[in-house]
Amino acid sequence: MINIEGMERRISFMTKTIELHLTSDPPLLSVMRAAVSKVCELADFEHMETSKIILAIDEACSNIIKHAYKGKSGQSIIITCKIKPTRLEFILEDEGEPADIEKIKSRPLHEIRPGGLGVYLITSVMDKVKYSFGVDRGNRLYMSKQRPKDKTT
Repeated sequence: MINIEGMERRISFMTKTIELHLTSDPPLLSVMRAAVSKVCELADFEHMETSKIILAIDEACSNIIKHAYKGKSGQSIIITCKIKPTRLEFILEDEGEPADIEKIKSRPLHEIRPGGLGVYLITSVMDKVKYSFGVDRGNRLYMSKQRPKDKTT
């Protein structure tokens, strides 16, 4: 925080990076939720928006467990959180089977049936979502959300 002629202004040129390594065990998702909550707090998100972001990351992790690892526990999930001056980024990486892009597309909301809304939820909460995968194994999901405007302006 600096003070210029009586005007306070927050200046941050640093990216804060938090990396979380966990395994594909559903009970560990509570640890991820707590970590993401703290990251959102550090990035100045309000409670309601934090809850939405946690839900999106939780859905993505659940999809990794269910689809990339076919429910197998003990597999690697790496979540990298980057707090940048204007946005919050999440990168989720796994070593599971590459997802079929055509099969993970969001379905229309009017189709009432169980499942299939995870992609819709993630894309509606986050500002940018980008999926990529390795040649033989592994998936990478990039998600970002614009940070709230500086509360001092």
